[in-house]
Amino acid sequence: MSDSEPVVVRTFVNIMEAEIAQSALEAAGIASFVRADDCGGLHPHLQLRGTALLVRAEDGADAEQVLTTAFDAVEEAPGGE
Repeated sequence: MSDSEPVVVRTFVNIMEAEIAQSALEAAGIASFVRADDCGGLHPHLQLRGTALLVRAEDGADAEQVLTTAFDAVEEAPGGE
């Protein structure tokens, strides 16, 4: 990731959901990282503010488009929510 200030593009209930979204961004060539305040995974119940997915500020709009498209496809799939 460059020296650009990171921005939160989405916040998730748990780290698994955040990592799935991170995979979609990676497939689109967008660098990202997951931030979770859970003591290194030892205390997942401490994630009171959720798990954040961050990207470079200049990638924010593209990342949002990728995530929106990816989650729309999941919801439209048979058995989706």
